Amino acid sequence: MEGERVIGVAVDFSACSKKALRWAVENVVHSGDHLILVNVQSEGLYEEGEMQLWEATGSPLIPLSEFSDPVIAKKYGVKPDPETLDILDCVARQKEIVVAMKIFWGDPRDKLCEAIDNIPLSCLVIGNRGLGKIKRAILGSVSSYVVNNGTCPVTVVKQGEHEG
Repeated sequence: MEGERVIGVAVDFSACSKKALRWAVENVVHSGDHLILVNVQSEGLYEEGEMQLWEATGSPLIPLSEFSDPVIAKKYGVKPDPETLDILDCVARQKEIVVAMKIFWGDPRDKLCEAIDNIPLSCLVIGNRGLGKIKRAILGSVSSYVVNNGTCPVTVVKQGEHEG
């Protein structure tokens, strides 16, 4: 992928990650780019199988055609919704880009920063759930951590007050 832009979007298939994906597709992704969806799942929630092979390094890049297949998606423990798949199918066709997913297991803060370096990403777009000050103090903000520790440009797409 040398010389080509590799745009990462953190996705968990929530409303705020779909908003980040839409924003990235409309504002960042250009014809010829690679769009990599980065999904991070909690440790210990997966069963035996492929996931244990890639616990340390993340899964291989999974093409859109594969993670669109419900059987393959289930094998990896992801549940892409029809709206997200539709957005991806449209952008792949219209802008002639390569779309793939990479799955990591562990703490989203650490794994998103690892993804930036390991894939490697030209930039990362991440949604922000807009936690209140108390929840953010207790849970910590994934987006704030990645902005401060990531080694590429990180864009945070904020969830509106009246959304999700």
